[in-house]
Amino acid sequence: MLPVSLLIHTRRHPSAILLLVQLLGMLLYPFIEGEPAGHGALNVFGVLVLALTIRMVRRTPGQTWVSVALAVPIVVLLALQTFFDMRGPLLPWSSALEALFYFYAAASLIGYMMGDRQATTDELFAAGATFTLLAWGFTHLYLMVQELHPGSFAGAVNVGMPRSWTELNYLSFALLSSTGIGDVIPLTVHARALCSIEMLVGVMYIAAVVARLIGFTTQGKVHRRHPNEAPEPWEKD
Repeated sequence: MLPVSLLIHTRRHPSAILLLVQLLGMLLYPFIEGEPAGHGALNVFGVLVLALTIRMVRRTPGQTWVSVALAVPIVVLLALQTFFDMRGPLLPWSSALEALFYFYAAASLIGYMMGDRQATTDELFAAGATFTLLAWGFTHLYLMVQELHPGSFAGAVNVGMPRSWTELNYLSFALLSSTGIGDVIPLTVHARALCSIEMLVGVMYIAAVVARLIGFTTQGKVHRRHPNEAPEPWEKD
């Protein structure tokens, strides 16, 4: 009964599954990114997140083929980096494509949440998943900038060394949530420009999307779809 119940929950709230996997990844990365096989493990986990994100986009007004068209070259580039030790020359390209992928997925989820004047349970999970997608997208942009312009970011530890994915992800979440900047700071004009854009995106997302959903929940407009109720057009397989 448990696998069946889990499958039903996954189909009913795919945003919750995507959010959970992303949060687990953030907790897992610090333990493996410094290991010899850590980069390969991160790439494998990244492919899993790509697959779950594509599944999520299928249930939004977004076009699945766009996500697939971005995901295929990403997987190829990650495989080349993992098996042929080509991380240096390919990292900027894979990071740029991953940023585009996550931004498109976030835009699709925003369209899903803004498509009506009520908040479903899945849309509340989607608000969190969209936030993490935006943060991950900017993290990959920071990785791209750091690879193209070494020394773009500085930190309190390992001074002079490139910042890790976890450190840049921490910076991304701090800026997107407008809670500060922490001990990782941008040094070059390109890095600072991206950080400024992320702060603006974070403020606009919270003001325009999250506040709207909160308004619906306080007005008692949270809609919990009955299992026998017809799904939205874009939620059909």
